[in-house]
Amino acid sequence: MRIGMILDKTFPPDPRVENEAISLIKNGHEVFLFCLKYENELKNENIQGIQVKRYKSNKLIYKLSALVYTFPFYTQIMAQKIRDFCITNKIEVIHIHDIQIAGAAFKVNKKLNLKVVLDLHENRPEIMKFYPHLKSFFGKLLISLKKWKQKEEIFIKKATTLIVVTQESKNEIVNRVGKDSKDIVVVPNTVHKNYYKKAILKQGIIDKYKDNFVLLYIGDTGLRRGLQTVIKSVSVLKETIKNLKLVIVGSNTSDIILKKQVKILNIQNFVDFEGWQNENLLPSYIVASSICISPLHRNLHHDTTYANKLSQYMSVGKPLLVSNATAQANLIEKAKSGLIHREQDSEDFTMKVLQLYTDEKLRDNLGSNGNQFIANDFCWEKTSEKLIDLYANFNL
Repeated sequence: MRIGMILDKTFPPDPRVENEAISLIKNGHEVFLFCLKYENELKNENIQGIQVKRYKSNKLIYKLSALVYTFPFYTQIMAQKIRDFCITNKIEVIHIHDIQIAGAAFKVNKKLNLKVVLDLHENRPEIMKFYPHLKSFFGKLLISLKKWKQKEEIFIKKATTLIVVTQESKNEIVNRVGKDSKDIVVVPNTVHKNYYKKAILKQGIIDKYKDNFVLLYIGDTGLRRGLQTVIKSVSVLKETIKNLKLVIVGSNTSDIILKKQVKILNIQNFVDFEGWQNENLLPSYIVASSICISPLHRNLHHDTTYANKLSQYMSVGKPLLVSNATAQANLIEKAKSGLIHREQDSEDFTMKVLQLYTDEKLRDNLGSNGNQFIANDFCWEKTSEKLIDLYANFNL
């Protein structure tokens, strides 16, 4: 089958797109990837069997993409490019990644009349509520979140099949939009077995923290991720855990607020802001940790998705401490790989850290459970089976 994946940004990188495409190729399909180029990237390139087709864009078009469901310009521009991509490569199924470019793809498909898979990486209308530029006067004036939500529902109904990342997301869409559950496939973001089996560890990182009890956070550090709760807890935990270290690998423009909080609490010696690090170094940070955390605030987006960091943490065999955001709490309970704290509750977070700190056997058991859960049920080799089955059962 000739599958045309549609992505509204540059490629690489995009781990989810890459994982899906390679899995489909290994199962006998041809995957062509429509993506954008802004500089001198090759127009056509074969990356691990993915036939990448890059179409030229520019800063103006990029800015117009934010207004895609306010003004028609971005959709019209992209539709011309997608039409050429589909016809030139004799595409048989369109696979759209997220909703920003979905309008253009569906516009093209009015004449092509192909089956369409809509792959929702996240709940974009909900997460947009937290974008700083949408909180400004002009952001609110020009970008209607209500319209984005309406468009999302229209696209969900139009799609032959919908792919989402969690069962919670599937349930929410069935209840809100009325999409038939049999037309929604859950394909979580998970790690390959090689992520932990063939990881190359950097001894310098492990040695740096060998004398510390490390709480590790990996990922975007925007305030909705919950690190203010953790920093407040550290100011209390340091009295009991003398060698405590909160290690934050990632960043956000709001880091200035987190660093100011650390300074006010006078806990600079207990917190390391490592910034973004190369993906290959993350297993080393995880190995160096004692507890891995995900203290997300609860909202509709966080309640229906979870970060890839959870599978990274578990694959290395570390115990987790996560907030009660629904999707991640359900996952950790299913895996029996960690403890759950109430979101934005530093006292509960503190209590759970101390429970793990004082019980090494519990930490070991939770870590082992997580490792086995990934190996047996939740690695990409397992979770991608539903994606493979979806395309195996398509009748053109």
